[in-house]
Formats: sequence, C-alpha cells, structure tokens
Amino acid sequence: MRTCPSLAAAVVALTLAALFPGCSGDSSKKSVHSAKGLLQQSDPFVSGREDYDTFRIPSLLVTKKGTLLAFCEGRKNSSADHGDIDLVLKRSTDQGKKWSDLQVVADDGANTVGNPCPVVDQSTGTIWLLLTHNLGEDKESQITTRRSKGTRRVWVSHSTDDGVTWTKPEDITATAKRPEWTWYATGPGCGIQLKSGRMVIPCDHTPAGAKDNSRSHVIYSDDHGATWKIGGIVDRRVNECQVVERLDGSLMLNMRNCRRGVGETYQRAIAISRDGGLNWADFRYDPTLIEPICQASLVRHTGAGAAANTLIFANPASTKREKLTIRLSNDGGETWAASKELWSGPAAYSALAAFPDGTVGCLYERGEKKPYGRIAYARFALDWIKSPAQAP
Repeated sequence: MRTCPSLAAAVVALTLAALFPGCSGDSSKKSVHSAKGLLQQSDPFVSGREDYDTFRIPSLLVTKKGTLLAFCEGRKNSSADHGDIDLVLKRSTDQGKKWSDLQVVADDGANTVGNPCPVVDQSTGTIWLLLTHNLGEDKESQITTRRSKGTRRVWVSHSTDDGVTWTKPEDITATAKRPEWTWYATGPGCGIQLKSGRMVIPCDHTPAGAKDNSRSHVIYSDDHGATWKIGGIVDRRVNECQVVERLDGSLMLNMRNCRRGVGETYQRAIAISRDGGLNWADFRYDPTLIEPICQASLVRHTGAGAAANTLIFANPASTKREKLTIRLSNDGGETWAASKELWSGPAAYSALAAFPDGTVGCLYERGEKKPYGRIAYARFALDWIKSPAQAP
C-alpha cells in the first residue's frame, strides 16, 4: 500500500472517502482522485456472466426520485445484433456505488428486443421506455432490403414505481414508423422532456430502396406518453443520434455520420430545430467531434442560468472504436472547451446522465482486446474533465 506523502493528503483522502463511500477495496469498483475532481468506476454488466454471452447498447437515466437506471441489451448466445436478445436493467439508489440484481424488462423468447431509450415525465414521475423488436432470425441487412420474414417494430413500456416494475410493451409501430421505412432504431441512449412538457425520443430509420442511406428522426409525445408521433427527419447519411434542448429553447441533434469514402474525415453531424423537433435545419459536421462511425451520447448539465447551456458529450474519439472521451461545452455545443479520455482501450457505445448535485454518470462499452467485454459505469465531477491528470 502506498503511504500518503503528507498529513494534508491524508485528510483529503479521508474526506473524499466519507463523501463517496465504496470507492476502494473492491476490484470491481475503482476510483481515481485528482486535485480538481473525482472519478469513480464500476462494472455493472460483464459479458459472459448472469446467463448472457454479451451485454451491449447501454442506456442511462436518473429518475425524478434520483434513482439511477442502467439499461442494456442482454445477448443470450453471441455478440451478434440479432438473435435471442432481452432488454435488461440494473437500478442504483446511491448514484452507482451499488447495483441491484439484474432485472429482465422485456423478453420475447428467441426474438430481439433492444435499443433502450427512456425518458422521464417530470410532471408525473412516469418513466417511458422506447425500444424496438424484430424476429431473432432476421438480420439488419435482410430487414433493410425487405428479404426478412418480419420487420422492425417500435414498442413502448412504462414504469410508475421508479423502475421497479414495467408494463408489457405496447406496439406503437403504426404511429411511430412510416410504411416505407424498413430498419428502425430508437436511441439508443435517452430521450428528453422539453420546457414545454413535450417528450422527444431520438431515432433513426432506413427507407425502402435507400441502401446505405439511413436517416435520423425524432418521435414525440405531447400527452404524457399516451400517444407518440413522428417529428422532423434529417435526410442525410446519418443514423443513431441524441438530442438536447439548449438555453435558448432550440434543440440540437447530434448524429452518427455514416458517410463512407476514401479520404473522408469522420466527424459527428449536427442539426438544429427551433420548433420542438418538428423540423431540422442548419445541418453541419463538427470537426472537433471525431468518430469511427459509432453511437455517441450527449446530455445537458443540470445547472441553472448560464450553466444550463453546458453540454456533456461522450464517444470513441478516434477513427477506431477506442479512446472513450468525455467533452465539455459551455456554449450549447458550438465549441468544446475541455476533454478527458475516460478509457484508452477498445470502447464503443455510451450513455450519459446528469445528477442534481452537478456530477455526471457515464455507462459505456469497453474491453481489453475488443470493445464489448463489459459495460462499465463512471461517475465524475465536471472539474475532472478539466483537470490535467488522465484516467488509468
């Protein structure tokens, strides 16, 4: 054990231990302290355990009561995107220090249930969970080209007891998906509720005949989740996306850029809506947000005033699925003031959530030799992003 170099350092360590218990003594819960911030990490989902071959596609939500809900796909027999896949959940009532036993939210036998994208209605406390379903034998390439036995369907479930129990999923494909759309995905990540009360879910789809031309869109509810409608579409080569409401009331959609070509720079795509997600304009690419063509996460900070325009972004900041990096913007995503590498090795999808105390949670895929060895959870203060010390 390394000894503290000074009494002052010991006092700091004891103070942090008192504020954030459970950060040491357990190999599954690692922590790093710096002079300006705190980083805690744990591994709620480890592939090969709890009767699942692989855990993928993380989603994270803080409920109205402050409970942390960590969703993902439990892939029974392999890491493939199709097959026997369940939607699973773990809950935490202490910001991720301890996790509940694994809970299966939706299971349709040998079929695929996934792409979790939850949102909480702050006026009622109800948690709405948007997800997708398809036959386990149908691959994405078959669904996109209409050679599959079935198609991709849109489901919604909800919980009124802080995520303890969930309703049987309801099929809302008729109102959430157009007939000419083939592939479809909700999120993954999280939805948002606007100041107006509208709940908005980021999604993507591929129209029939539009090979390798997926598009991003949103669906929304103005009646507390009773009905869901299709909002604006970004008609570009983009797909998985996240949405935030900025300080001026505009929405920013941050999208996976699916352009493929020799010499092309892979950068995240951006679009803006000024009518609550009904239309999208001002399309552009963000040269700071480099990506390997992969999902990313984006949330607004919980602070008031100017801090409400602070955004947190996470993705593999590389041309390969590696180097999971957290970025901070103080101007609603126009520029990125600071960044910090959370994990230097293989990494892929992520989900962010902001706590009322100003700290941020990140649920993300990582591994030693490939990105899908586990879904890890990190909690950090904003100052950690700004501090020079790197994560191990």
